[in-house]
Amino acid sequence: MKNRLKISPGALLSIPYIAHLLVFFVYPVIFSVIIVFHRWDVVTPMEFVGFKNFARIFADEVFLQSLINTGVFLLLHIPLQIVIALFFAVQLNDRIPLRGFFRTVYFLPVVVSGVVVTILFQQLFSYETGVLNQIITAIGGTRIPWLVSEYWAMPSIALMATWKNVGLYVILFLAGLQSIPKELYEAAELDGANALQRFFKITLPMLNPTVVTVVVLSVIGGFSLFIEPYVMTGGGPMNSTLSAMLYIYNQAFSFGHMGYAATMGLFFAAIIFTVVSLQRKFVETEVY
Repeated sequence: MKNRLKISPGALLSIPYIAHLLVFFVYPVIFSVIIVFHRWDVVTPMEFVGFKNFARIFADEVFLQSLINTGVFLLLHIPLQIVIALFFAVQLNDRIPLRGFFRTVYFLPVVVSGVVVTILFQQLFSYETGVLNQIITAIGGTRIPWLVSEYWAMPSIALMATWKNVGLYVILFLAGLQSIPKELYEAAELDGANALQRFFKITLPMLNPTVVTVVVLSVIGGFSLFIEPYVMTGGGPMNSTLSAMLYIYNQAFSFGHMGYAATMGLFFAAIIFTVVSLQRKFVETEVY
């Protein structure tokens, strides 16, 4: 009798994962690389254009503006998110009343739909009827054009995104804090170190791996900014909140420029990879 081909249980169990990887990752990447050299609107056949899509990127001022907007969002969002998350994590690491309740409350926005949160903050930031402006006018101030001013719109989105995502990073920082040996704090306290000195000499250095993780996740999440400007401002006013992801989406699904959108997507992915690699090199330090 011929030897039958035997497949191990591990190989059988990996088939669904391999199929998912081929269908939802490998095929889209290969197809994207193909269409960057073509002009295609989904309806008509592809037209080979060579490197024209790449040349168009460097002449597209709107795409450059979208990259700048994304960078501004990152500069506003990441420091604010890290500081707030670390502050709450330090408080929740102490034995405070209702500590479990507050941990749940801080994490709750993370699991709420991004669209729901965005619509909620759109109402809060409304110029005429928004709760924030009503409070400001009640105490004698003037209304702030949160979403209708090119100077206030992006900070407003950064504030909302921080509220939405900070709970996840609170949990990460809390896990990092709980892994720090208590003996280090006890020894430092015996040596006369105050709370501020213990924080900067023990807590922050020991949290370095967690900080790197939070920064990397925040940068990747910030680069993928889409739902917030799409729902709240549509990229306006004056393209001041037009993120790179929103511009790529508009080019693909609003204007039918699939080839150009794929080119921008690959170019943007290269930027993300470069930024993440550089930040890991310069932010991450080894803790002794």
